[in-house]
Amino acid sequence: MKVILKADVKGTGKKGQTVEVADGYARNYLIPRGLAVAASEGALRSIEAERKAQQEKQQRQVAELSALRDRLDGQTIQLRAKCGEGGRLFGSVTNKDVADAIARHIGKPFDRKMVELDAPIKTLGVHLVTLRFGHNITGKVNVEVLPE
Repeated sequence: MKVILKADVKGTGKKGQTVEVADGYARNYLIPRGLAVAASEGALRSIEAERKAQQEKQQRQVAELSALRDRLDGQTIQLRAKCGEGGRLFGSVTNKDVADAIARHIGKPFDRKMVELDAPIKTLGVHLVTLRFGHNITGKVNVEVLPE
């Protein structure tokens, strides 16, 4: 029996593939659990439409992330922190603090997981921070830590 897989099934195939399986396996296991549907013309069309919608959504996300990268790349983000003698901070500036400062700068939420710091920032001055947006899109932003 030909079925279209709706999810990855170990030993059978990946999501969206059309595979030939035993009738009993399809009727008793795959279809009742929602892992597959019988391969009909309508089912093939709906799977293809779903695949196109997924690709369009991914292209939109890549375009939005690229625009955000272009907007932030090379910008200087100012951040205030309490410090003591010699420019040492009380505590440190973490990726969450940097993400909050970027969110204030661009006016919308920014995920802290996109900020990549080798180690927390513990001194005043300008520090180069890498931003990883996903989909192999990266950028750099300068974070200027100022005394409060």
